[in-house]
Amino acid sequence: MSTMNISLPDNLKQFVDQQVAGRGYGTSSEYVRELIRHDKDRQHLRSLLLEGASSEATEPVDAAYFDSLRARASRQSSK
Repeated sequence: MSTMNISLPDNLKQFVDQQVAGRGYGTSSEYVRELIRHDKDRQHLRSLLLEGASSEATEPVDAAYFDSLRARASRQSSK
């Protein structure tokens, strides 16, 4: 694992320390890693949404479409 050192103003350091103590993180590094993972996930979701928004329009969906989608998702979660 690589090491990265960051400098924070005192008020941000205090905030990080509060989060570590109050939310069950073992270290400030664990907290920062989780923030980075969440940001990475957010960026990925944003790119998917933008890709979907720029894609061609399809036929309107109905209740049967959502029923089949739920069935597919249920089968996937059973694996």
